[in-house]
Amino acid sequence: MKNHTVRVYPESKQLKKEEQLAWKMAEVAVDKVAVDDDVQDMVINRMIDNAAVAVASLNRGPVVTARAQALGHIKPGAARVFGLPASQSVSAEWAAWANGTAVRELDYHDTYLAADYSHPADNIPPILAVAQQLDKSGYDLLRGLVTAYELHINLVKGICLHKHKIDHIAHLCPAAAAGLGTMLGLSTDQIYQSIQQALHVSCTTRQSRKGQISSWKAYAPAHAGKLAIEAVDRCMRGEGAPSPIYEGEDSVIAWMLDGKDAEYTVPLPGKGESKRAIMESYTKEHSAEYQSQALIDLAARMGKKIDNFDDIAEVMIHTSHHTHYVIGTGANDPQKMDPTASRETLDHSIMYIFAVALQDGEWHHVKSYAPERAQRKDTVDLWHKIKTKEDPEWTKRYHDPDPDKKAFGGRVEITFKNGEKLIDELGVANAHPAGARPFGRDEYINKFKILSEGVVTEHEQDRFLSLVQNLRNLNEKDVKKLNVEVDLRDLDVGEKGIFDAV
Repeated sequence: MKNHTVRVYPESKQLKKEEQLAWKMAEVAVDKVAVDDDVQDMVINRMIDNAAVAVASLNRGPVVTARAQALGHIKPGAARVFGLPASQSVSAEWAAWANGTAVRELDYHDTYLAADYSHPADNIPPILAVAQQLDKSGYDLLRGLVTAYELHINLVKGICLHKHKIDHIAHLCPAAAAGLGTMLGLSTDQIYQSIQQALHVSCTTRQSRKGQISSWKAYAPAHAGKLAIEAVDRCMRGEGAPSPIYEGEDSVIAWMLDGKDAEYTVPLPGKGESKRAIMESYTKEHSAEYQSQALIDLAARMGKKIDNFDDIAEVMIHTSHHTHYVIGTGANDPQKMDPTASRETLDHSIMYIFAVALQDGEWHHVKSYAPERAQRKDTVDLWHKIKTKEDPEWTKRYHDPDPDKKAFGGRVEITFKNGEKLIDELGVANAHPAGARPFGRDEYINKFKILSEGVVTEHEQDRFLSLVQNLRNLNEKDVKKLNVEVDLRDLDVGEKGIFDAV
């Protein structure tokens, strides 16, 4: 890996194109390095994972709406939409919109955390949609996804968006554009321009993940994927972009991030070096914000040692800066303590999540968020006894550059009314590669079967799983079949809008 210094240059400096981060990213995208076998296997795992969580969310409100909007843009022979039959295809950017929303709705797929946050599997819907529309092979698709993961994760390592309350889709959109460029065999200059356009149009604020969190949290990455497709389309037609988008005098860094005196370091693979960043990411066993994964497992373990939860006087979670300030009491969001809060808000309240996991000994993607569960009096009482506190050691472990040393959990002190304490800690979730029960292919398939049970027929489950596990060898017709169909009678149609046919 090579570390690239990124900073703002005055207009008089005229930074050469070849010295700009977007160009260096484009060079990674055009490098035709072979895909390592374990990387290929992990891409397949994440495609299975995406399909699992998408199917489980097909009749949730945001997904119904996104699907209905996509169906207003029918395009024969183009891209597929999760749940719908292959005979119903839509324009690629709208398939990316619908499928990206389905994948993100439950907050249940892969993650990478470093200087910033990311869900790199959000790259899969837009790149798959374009592969289907433009008749690309399975290997073309694989190479595109590997590039997107590589650039997305390395941007997250080097540039913090959250500090300035910029939503993390600003790393997703340029990564997806670069992945599309790899898959389509575009030139370095076309990808360079696409990356810059994609970043320019995808900088939004983190209010989407603050306060009373709405359904836009699910839509945000889908919107980024749609924007990436549109940016690449324009640049394929010869259009340019605001440049240099990272280093310019009025650039994203200059005015949205650390400013004109800032300096960032972004690692990128050198020419001929394998793209392996996907191997540093990790999926979720539980449908909740990733920083709660280890704490859910810890709560389940600690709950077994407690006879009466009413005996608890206080629960203090010592954890990282990010966990404390994003999903903990450091966020100062009263909504995180509100029994009537939205599912999206409860998903970002470690106080609620820990209380339920402590009492139930498990976490369920539907039952654990049900209004009757959130409003149960004994749960509310316990929930309001839980606080978080930043611990410098856990913050240090969160940011450790060694993936084998990174930790996203915390130490929990439960104080009982009689003064006794129960103390335990957990660094990584059980499903993490370094955890007690790391996810492998069998676990991804099991997750898919559990979440699709009763929604997808066993025959359709087997068809999809057989196809996706042969990804490298799929032809363009096979790639069009990388979708999971359900009975149309089981799908909600939602409300009418502007895009519906008259």
